[in-house]
Amino acid sequence: MEEIVKNTESVELDKPLNFIEQIIEEELAAGKNEGRVHTRFPPEPNGYLHIGHATSICLNFGLAKKYNGKCNLRFDDTNPTKEDTEYTDAIQEDIKWLGFNWYGDVHYASDYFEQLYEWAEKMILDGKAYVDDQPAEVISAQRGTPTEPGVESPYRNRTPEENLDLFRRMRAGEFKDGEKVLRTKIDMASPNMLFRDPIMYRILHVPHHRTGDKWCIYPMYDFTHGECDYLEGITHSICTLEFEVHRPLYNWYIDQLFDTEYRPRQIEFARRNLSHTVMSKRRLLQLVQQHYVAGWDDPRMPTICGLRRRGYSPESLRAFADEVGVARREIVIDVALLEHCVRTDLNKTSRRMMAVLNPVKLVLTNYPDDKVEYVEIENNPEDPTAGTRQVAFSKELYIERDDFMEEAPKKFFRLTLGGEVRLKGAYIIKGESVEKDADGNITTIYCTYDEDSRSGSGSEASNRKVKGTLHWVSARHAENAEVRLYDRLFKDEDPAGHKDHDFIEYLNEDSLHILTGCKVEAALKDAKPLDRFQFQRIGYFCVDKDSKPGELVFNRTVALKDTWAKKNSGN
Repeated sequence: MEEIVKNTESVELDKPLNFIEQIIEEELAAGKNEGRVHTRFPPEPNGYLHIGHATSICLNFGLAKKYNGKCNLRFDDTNPTKEDTEYTDAIQEDIKWLGFNWYGDVHYASDYFEQLYEWAEKMILDGKAYVDDQPAEVISAQRGTPTEPGVESPYRNRTPEENLDLFRRMRAGEFKDGEKVLRTKIDMASPNMLFRDPIMYRILHVPHHRTGDKWCIYPMYDFTHGECDYLEGITHSICTLEFEVHRPLYNWYIDQLFDTEYRPRQIEFARRNLSHTVMSKRRLLQLVQQHYVAGWDDPRMPTICGLRRRGYSPESLRAFADEVGVARREIVIDVALLEHCVRTDLNKTSRRMMAVLNPVKLVLTNYPDDKVEYVEIENNPEDPTAGTRQVAFSKELYIERDDFMEEAPKKFFRLTLGGEVRLKGAYIIKGESVEKDADGNITTIYCTYDEDSRSGSGSEASNRKVKGTLHWVSARHAENAEVRLYDRLFKDEDPAGHKDHDFIEYLNEDSLHILTGCKVEAALKDAKPLDRFQFQRIGYFCVDKDSKPGELVFNRTVALKDTWAKKNSGN
């Protein structure tokens, strides 16, 4: 069973080299590739990137930066049935948002279609490729099993001239989809199943998002991958473990086409999965298409655009990637570690603001009716340069409904009748009475305030100690807001890991609560989408893209503390 990494403690700054860095440094010391380090990030433009891709981006671009090298962005656009410029644009935006820039122009596998085609013709003339007329299911069945050799195609021994003619006619569009394929002639008895005459080209009469109708045959990834790396001068091709078995085939293709000592070195690492989520593009697409979420950028999604909309910072995702590191063994990372990285960053960078999510009115009976004064409140105690701001204070305020009880238990250190608390940055108040509606719900709390107890006034009363401090918002100056409380999308640590159950069964029905009628301080009225704040005593929040002046919308990014484990422990 995969180990679940739950440690949320910060790691040492001087981390030992990971195994990929060790390989690179050994090669640099030996003078390999003239001391160059050139990596690449090669996504398929068939969906939005997720947190797993984010860690891969940090790895590839981070290695290039560490060793004063280069990192290309190259789209693997060899399957026009699933690709779209929407995805290429979104991927570029995600990479830039994470803080990285690729070397030179954006590259595409389609940039090399003509060159790949020429090399395919060369392999045909060298007797190393042939056109097969059999359907895909027959070809698959003929490959055999790991313990039994495959069966050679009846078309395997066509002459190079005949194969070249057929291949050119495939390009010219004379045949239907699936009617013919180009296969590599290697060894139908190879212990590596991928060497049993793999398909190099298939027919797809589908317009390509970049080349239009120019091509109706498209190269397979196994043929395209190594050749593109070679053409771009890639020194280190970093990928996940499932591609390890493909490496010999990539190298075989290079050996057939190039007489050179240079070869991109592929290094594989294990995927780093995240608990309480799914990262399969197919499953993420199902969540979107079946409307379990509101789109690819739904803040509950593990997509980079979803995390960005939720309020995660690029710094926190880079810190997460650094703490997780790389390894050869697949692990599941507890999502609490990601949330810890987010809290750590936002704690240092977010302005502290006051917002009341479940408001009840509080009236100070001995405060002048028309008086408005401004109290000074620090913006971020963790940032000495953040300064302070002036917050309006008046006779009528809003506080959290949960911060008041008429009759409270002994350890309730908030407002009660006859009890005293301090209002953040302002005065000590005392609960006197309440007003209720016909159903017995409290509509107004009446209090008195100690005029001499204002924070920072220098009076003896201002230093008087009370056990509770509450946040508040002036009713006269408050802005209305909608607040969306997001939680983990799945209740189970491994929702996709149960063979007898659909991952949809483990959806968390409480992953979103929408609160209306919330009250926030006036300083937030001009907040822009993606601005991040800490709401005092509540959590970290981000302005949503749906927000507009007079109709503010905030997303909860993460709570102040990890309350999930306690909430779900049964205690």
